[in-house]
Amino acid sequence: MSNQTVSPGALLAGRYRIAELLAEIDGARVWRAVDEVLSRAVVVDVLPVGDPRTNLLFDAARRAAAAADPRFLRVLDCDMHDGVTYCVREWAGGRPLERMLSSGPLTGQQAGWLAREVSEALEHLHRTGHAHGSISPATVVVTDAGAIKVVGLATEAALRSTGPGSPEQDVRALGELLYASLTGRWPGPAPAWGLQPAPVEHGRLLSPRQVRAGVPRSLDDISDRLLSDPPRHHAPPITSAAGLSAALSGVVGSSHEPPSQMDETVAIAHGSIDDATQVVPPTPPALDPTPPYQSNGQQQSAYSTPAETRPIRRQPPPPSNGNGRRRVDEPKPKGSWGGRILILLAVLALLSVIAMAQFLLKGGLNSDSGTDDAGSGDKTAPQTSTTPSATGGPAKIVSAQDFDPDGDGKERPDKVGNTYDDKASTTWTTMTYRNKPNLGGLKEGVGIIYNLGAPTNVSKVSVALRGDGTDLQLMVPKGDTTKSPSTASGWVAVATQEDQPEGTTVLTPSKPTQTQYVLVWLTKLPKEGSGYRGEISEVTIQK
Repeated sequence: MSNQTVSPGALLAGRYRIAELLAEIDGARVWRAVDEVLSRAVVVDVLPVGDPRTNLLFDAARRAAAAADPRFLRVLDCDMHDGVTYCVREWAGGRPLERMLSSGPLTGQQAGWLAREVSEALEHLHRTGHAHGSISPATVVVTDAGAIKVVGLATEAALRSTGPGSPEQDVRALGELLYASLTGRWPGPAPAWGLQPAPVEHGRLLSPRQVRAGVPRSLDDISDRLLSDPPRHHAPPITSAAGLSAALSGVVGSSHEPPSQMDETVAIAHGSIDDATQVVPPTPPALDPTPPYQSNGQQQSAYSTPAETRPIRRQPPPPSNGNGRRRVDEPKPKGSWGGRILILLAVLALLSVIAMAQFLLKGGLNSDSGTDDAGSGDKTAPQTSTTPSATGGPAKIVSAQDFDPDGDGKERPDKVGNTYDDKASTTWTTMTYRNKPNLGGLKEGVGIIYNLGAPTNVSKVSVALRGDGTDLQLMVPKGDTTKSPSTASGWVAVATQEDQPEGTTVLTPSKPTQTQYVLVWLTKLPKEGSGYRGEISEVTIQK
């Protein structure tokens, strides 16, 4: 069998029924096929006999198979049959971003959400030291349900012989993807992915807001920090997927629900996007490469709203004879020094009367009080209790860290601060686990350790959860509560809640507890997409 004999209707490796040619990449062919053993649609990459990319594809398939994030389409099989090298991948029904952008750019909320989903998937991948290597509008797919899927992890780069790539290249490609989604133009010198190149002035790429009206300022800044060298306004560049995820979460939120339908303009809520009151046309008009200028030299889009103007209240100038002096015919202020002195004396007299009245009244009260004390014989001053109450208000969280003793020791450490920043819109999430809600059966649990700075009475802990079906425990160190144990066996549970719905869950210790360290420990996670993932938005510890 050769690459040419693999055609519609052929049965590859006795299992994969070839159905339709999807693409051809430098002699390699990409087919849609049916796995007749499992009765499901798959994608099959086929290399001709003796192709030098064979070893590259095998190596790429091994790296791709190790990726755990459900947003990456998995590699299911990779082998040789009758001299033909083939690689089988998951199939996802939907539309690639390339096709969506052919109808016009996305709204700000849609573009930011899509880029954040891809950046989060890459963030997990980059921690393993690997990269996708070929992020583009063709490898990002929006499924029929509105979810994001990333196609061709490592294998796309192998087929294109571009090398394995690097995390830095992935982040740069994500910047291009965000720019194209916001503007409908490609941030490069030539047309690409069906898009015309974005305008350039004085050798510098125009920002998305200069190309298209209504692009949110916050996303415009993020795009500039990804692509410009150096970024405008001395802003720090974004060079990692983790940094991009954090920046985008601060703008579009952290929800994984798609923002309405991906082909409609989305109403922006909660003020998370700048310029939310502007009406963004679904498809921008043709733009002249040189936008019109204001009189102050700043570029202004033809569709931007004028700057807000506020009336300035000015004081009328005093009458003058031209040299700053009062005119001779201007009347002087009425009154004299004698009148002013009389008014001052009257005020002083009134104040003296008030002071005398207060003195006499206070003396009378003191006399009455002395008589009562003498009659009762009680000279004891009122006492104020110094014993703290059981619920003395919220305890201050000095610091916190993720706790993953059964894994690699890391469970989204960069997001831990979101759980005590007094912002319900920011969250910490666990990794996504497959097959079982009890962390895939791989771990006893994961969680966050909170440091209160000193031994503190803890009466209850409130945990704001996202998703339904979370099991969690409140744990404190065994023995010395001023030290944070490094293993799960060093902690003891003082409160447990099971199968909790989305919302705030209260963990109340069964007996009075004093500790410096508190562990919020998740043992069962809510369903999220094709796996299970826990999410906490806010934790409050009460004294």
